Amino acid sequence: MVGVDEVGRGPLAGPIVTAAVSLPLDRRPAWLSELRDSKQLSPQQRERLAPLIREGSQQWSLGWVQAAELDDLGMTNALRLACRRAIEQLREPPDVVLADGRDDLRLAWRTEMIVKGDATVASIAAASIIAKVARDRWMVELDERCPGYGFARHKGYGSAQHLTALESLGPCPEHRRSFAPVADLLQPRMMLDGALDAARS
Repeated sequence: MVGVDEVGRGPLAGPIVTAAVSLPLDRRPAWLSELRDSKQLSPQQRERLAPLIREGSQQWSLGWVQAAELDDLGMTNALRLACRRAIEQLREPPDVVLADGRDDLRLAWRTEMIVKGDATVASIAAASIIAKVARDRWMVELDERCPGYGFARHKGYGSAQHLTALESLGPCPEHRRSFAPVADLLQPRMMLDGALDAARS
């Protein structure tokens, strides 16, 4: 059995990241009782648990869908692609996939959707933790490449600081153009470009 979960559905910038985790069935490591939905853990707790999960699992992997891909595909298809990419990276294909939520992931493997699975199924909770840690680290690196937006602090979510920076700096290449706050900022520019093109012709 492989648990999968995604992070990054709601931010205005950055990727969606899905993790796939298969936990050992023949032993119960001490950290197993500490697993929770990643949102219920502090950053310090997630950082401590993530390497324990990676080292103690039978297999694990990550699937990434970048912002530009999400804009092209739409959210539902982007989530399906991130899940498929994560599972395809595993050494051995799963007999069954346990996934959080209700979405039809349309995977090639037998799949059981479990509402609030990240709070009730250990392998899904483990997946949510390593996906969250991986994405947060990626956003910290993005903060260095695209300074001024505060990505290291808010991880791409629509905080007041982020929205203020967006208005001041405009979107960077990692912003999701299909999300309303970003699209609304781009719309006047697109109208201006269209008017200039019309004037030139």
